[in-house]
Amino acid sequence: MAEPRGWILPAFGIVAGVTALRVLLLAFNRTDLFVDEAQYWFWGQELAFGYYSKPPLIAWVIRAATEIAGSDTPFWVRLPAPLFHAATAMFLGAIAARIYGRAEAIAVAAAFVTLPMVAVGSLLISTDTIMFPFLALALLLYWRLVEEDAGTRSSALPLGAGIALGLAFLAKYAAVYYLGLTAVAAVIWPSVRPRPGDAALILLAFGLTIAPNVAWNVWNGFSTVTHTADNIGWVREGAGLNFAGLAEFLGAQFAVFGPILFGAFALLAVVRARGGARRVPAILLVLSLPIIGLVSAQAVLSKAYANWAAAAYLAGTLAVVPWLMRRPRWLAASYVVNGVICLVLPVAAVFADRLRAGDDLLLKRYLGRAELSDALFAVARESGAAAIVSDDRDILADLFYTGRDAALPVFAWPEDGPPPHHYAQKHPYSGENAGPVLVAGLRDRALPCAGEARPLPAMTGGPGAYQRRTIQLFLVPPDCWKAD
Repeated sequence: MAEPRGWILPAFGIVAGVTALRVLLLAFNRTDLFVDEAQYWFWGQELAFGYYSKPPLIAWVIRAATEIAGSDTPFWVRLPAPLFHAATAMFLGAIAARIYGRAEAIAVAAAFVTLPMVAVGSLLISTDTIMFPFLALALLLYWRLVEEDAGTRSSALPLGAGIALGLAFLAKYAAVYYLGLTAVAAVIWPSVRPRPGDAALILLAFGLTIAPNVAWNVWNGFSTVTHTADNIGWVREGAGLNFAGLAEFLGAQFAVFGPILFGAFALLAVVRARGGARRVPAILLVLSLPIIGLVSAQAVLSKAYANWAAAAYLAGTLAVVPWLMRRPRWLAASYVVNGVICLVLPVAAVFADRLRAGDDLLLKRYLGRAELSDALFAVARESGAAAIVSDDRDILADLFYTGRDAALPVFAWPEDGPPPHHYAQKHPYSGENAGPVLVAGLRDRALPCAGEARPLPAMTGGPGAYQRRTIQLFLVPPDCWKAD
């Protein structure tokens, strides 16, 4: 079906308006880079085809944004996030236009750009955010591929779909859900089954796009794959039955997708299973519900974080929003609820250093990190240390970021076994510094040269992430670990 006219300008007006407000408020955001954000920025300083725990695209995007801006401030590190979400909303609008029509395209674009998970993802840059537009583009090209007459189109569509899906995979491995689920749908419904030649081109383009990351994993002992298995938990530790974890995960989905949209999504699944809601293509449910089901199973067997099913809500938005258009009061209520969340969250980040719940800052998890790093660099200079070493990933992440222009090098505690994070993998202390080393943030470890270590006054974190935590400090000889 040809894409109807007249939806792009209204949809773009809504998406651009929301995005412009987000960018404006982001400029006044008072939060520090979170641990993962600082790590992604640091990866971008050492461009590679893969990294310890994630594929490489987020690092490349952040590096490109900060190079163009000529600045590494949190604003520029995070700026791609709202822009990528805006692009995703427009791609989903284009899919909705082809499936349903003009009004549905506008409604879908507006709904996606105001989702709670998108509001959070526009404040803190994440791999989901970078994956979404490429995954949406892959779905758009795939939809065109199975709809259009094979005799009137070029091979650019299957190649583009494969490349877009490969780029989504290079942002987050969860993109592979769509490869598997479209294959399942193609087995069930001939109407969404690509021609064998087109399917081969999709797989070829996908394989070539992800090949550098696959090669990097092979060369680096499958580091990212191993970390992913560790996250799953039961793969190494055995499975249990964590029904509380399942309830927590499913409850969190009301916050991720929006309380009304997720409730309606669950209802739509029941109605469609009973033979209703025929106007909603079943493939959209096949591309969304199994992802929620798989992550729910993971939650029962071990644990699952709220965003692990985020990929489901691209197809999920395409399914539930047009269905709710026949229930306009519920859809309007959803826009109001999600719209309020979209406004409250960035405003709260602007006042993050003042908003409190009792004695604690509401957003304390995202504050106090740069302050601690500055204090550690000051102690290191005053004590004559030639480097800082820590075994704490959180502390290391911000030390590398906040100290990016400092002359004092930072290293991770050298591990005897497999490295527990990127800093231990790529930046372990080698023991070759010319002067003493400041050791900060020991976690249940003993210094190998304890007899030669000089304890320094412990540091207590200020308001924020390290509130009420005591950071132990020692000045040790540069060859401390060689004595082990």
